[in-house]
Amino acid sequence: MSFEKLAEEVAERSSESAAATMRAPVILASASPRRAELLRQIGIAYEVRLSAVPVDETPLPGELPADYVTRLAAEKAAAVAIAAPGRVVLAADTTVVLDDRILGKPGDAAEAVDMLLALQGRAHEVMTGVAVRRDAVGRAVLARTRVWFRPVERAEAEAYWLTGEGADKAGGYGIQGIGAIFAETLQGSYSTVVGLPLAETERLLREFGVDTWAMRSSQCG
Repeated sequence: MSFEKLAEEVAERSSESAAATMRAPVILASASPRRAELLRQIGIAYEVRLSAVPVDETPLPGELPADYVTRLAAEKAAAVAIAAPGRVVLAADTTVVLDDRILGKPGDAAEAVDMLLALQGRAHEVMTGVAVRRDAVGRAVLARTRVWFRPVERAEAEAYWLTGEGADKAGGYGIQGIGAIFAETLQGSYSTVVGLPLAETERLLREFGVDTWAMRSSQCG
């Protein structure tokens, strides 16, 4: 292969890479289909990348729930950003909080049913930390939404577990699916409960130079 031909191929690959970066300047450091759908909802182009080494999600001794989700979001963004120089990385973490107690993903049916019965007939809080990072610079913020559950009977909680919907979700339920039947009232944003607070996400992306309106215009065109 001649030097001229090689140079043309290198230039073409660089152009393709630059074009791909412009189409999807945001890296979503999450495998959550719910977060991906929320980004699509507001017209944000993205690509999914995960860290080769998962972030340890064990709460630190005495760590408050708000600090916990914010720290995890920041650590998830940092873990991916290290392998993506110059790119804007977005990450989030969500937990359900009842009486200052973190309710993570249930380990089995019994734990899931216990969670729903603990939540039923009262209010709890859903906290989502969202973080954006580019290289060594990062910022994380917290969003909170208060959710009131109607009364839930044990048989109903057991039937919900059998749908499989709550197995991989904090608090053992998904408000964007069948789990919405339990939530009577929300005080705060719905997207925070789903797992990516959109108002906060938009602000952070724009702080890091992402022209979200230009991105939307290009998709409409």
